[in-house]
Amino acid sequence: MLVAGIDSGSTATKVVLLANGQVGATYAAATGADPQRAATRCLETALAQAGAAADAVKAVVATGYGRERVSQADRTLTEITCHARGAHALVPAARTVIDIGGQDSKVIRLDDAGLLLDFVMNDKCAAGTGRFLEVMANRLELDLDSFGEEWLKAKEAAKVSSTCTVFAESEVIGLIAAGIPRPAIIRGLCEAVAARVASMARRVGLVPTVVFTGGVSLNAGVRRSLEKLIGQEIVVPPLSQFMGAYGAALFAQDLAREKAEAAGISR
Repeated sequence: MLVAGIDSGSTATKVVLLANGQVGATYAAATGADPQRAATRCLETALAQAGAAADAVKAVVATGYGRERVSQADRTLTEITCHARGAHALVPAARTVIDIGGQDSKVIRLDDAGLLLDFVMNDKCAAGTGRFLEVMANRLELDLDSFGEEWLKAKEAAKVSSTCTVFAESEVIGLIAAGIPRPAIIRGLCEAVAARVASMARRVGLVPTVVFTGGVSLNAGVRRSLEKLIGQEIVVPPLSQFMGAYGAALFAQDLAREKAEAAGISR
């Protein structure tokens, strides 16, 4: 049985295919100005990777900002719901999920069964998101993948006090002009993001095990700063950046089974 989860995010669109419960293919690309076109392109590419035809897909569930624009979807669900399902499936001990994407950040609390207890979300400001880090990386002429390595080089963190992307960029320009080493600036930026997210997390409670998802979960500098700030180890599971799409695919699997059972009953 082949099913698909599509996460139509504001920055990137991600697809996860599940074949008989196992990950068959994943693919991600920029969403751009047309969420439907991006979803179609990502789904077609993932199917090509899996060597499967479109009519082999028994169910599609979409999530993310553009989910209502995904015409292939049999059902749409919120990112909160899908990240909770995916994180609990990969890390059954998960009780707190920190999701930092391109344009928003979320902290989700789960019960022992993986069901949603509470959540808090920042989608009004770029501070504490992947976009914030992307702007700063461009200013520093550095690839985001290098943040973890640069973080380790820092003897201390430069102070970045502003939570506004525009003002923080001005602070970074000032730090560069003052000759502050780049690793110190990067560590300061990671700590600024971590402080913003930790403040959100305290509102819902930080209960271990803490799981980190979303594109920023791959940024080792942010993860280290978060661990230092909250005093807990953070788990970054496989598919962390695809977690919304993976959770959606799990729901698609349930839906496909419902369809099959209904068809059997109708016959």
